[in-house]
Amino acid sequence: MSLRSLPRQFAADMAVAFQFLTRLPVPQVEFAPGGLARTVKFFPVAGLVVGGGGALLQRALTPHLGRPASGLAVLLYLVLITGCLHEDGLADAADSLGGWNQEQRLAILHDSRIGSYGAAALVLSLLGRAVLLAELPLEHFAAYLITAHVLCRWSTLPLSYYLPPARESEGQGARVAQLTSASSLIVGSLFTLATAVVALRKAAIVPVLSAILVSLLSGFFYMRKLGGVTGDCFGATNQLTEIAVYLCGVWQP
Repeated sequence: MSLRSLPRQFAADMAVAFQFLTRLPVPQVEFAPGGLARTVKFFPVAGLVVGGGGALLQRALTPHLGRPASGLAVLLYLVLITGCLHEDGLADAADSLGGWNQEQRLAILHDSRIGSYGAAALVLSLLGRAVLLAELPLEHFAAYLITAHVLCRWSTLPLSYYLPPARESEGQGARVAQLTSASSLIVGSLFTLATAVVALRKAAIVPVLSAILVSLLSGFFYMRKLGGVTGDCFGATNQLTEIAVYLCGVWQP
């Protein structure tokens, strides 16, 4: 690739990341099946934009609504702007817990229907995030919201770098698992760490460690139960990381 074509490729990869993760009106870019892995480094950037929009909405609503109502409005915004992409992954991953073996779990993940485990996971995720958003300290709301959405989208980088696809030839997992480059992991991680430190200063340590821990534990779980990762696994870890960072914001020592 020539130096002259780098800015165009950079813009196209950024657009694909936003096109994949959000419902924002970005230019529709055609990309090859192997091109999605190249865009993973921009996932935390999409998280910054999504979290920043939620922070602005909360700031606009807080003078007119109570904390629970403004928190619920922010949650509604987050669900709509991502098209329930990560919620769908969480529900499918939870449903797979009902499988007796790896083959059955993968079949459940492939099934678009939501079972009892998935429904319970969705309810708990939505309720938990609504409560935590309402409880976040007002003076640190924007910082924790932005940090949460950068970190939760960062979680895809280490999972896709280290873990193999649970299915070799189908699904979103196979398009990024072990196809994410070391440079993408480093660039995305440095951006994520810098954003968290700017937003939270010294308080960023615990949320960052929490995101690493959630990614590590969920990665071990996926390898043990599925033999790798699928697109639903990325969505499930995303949701769990978001909740973990909110919890850091409301925890009272």
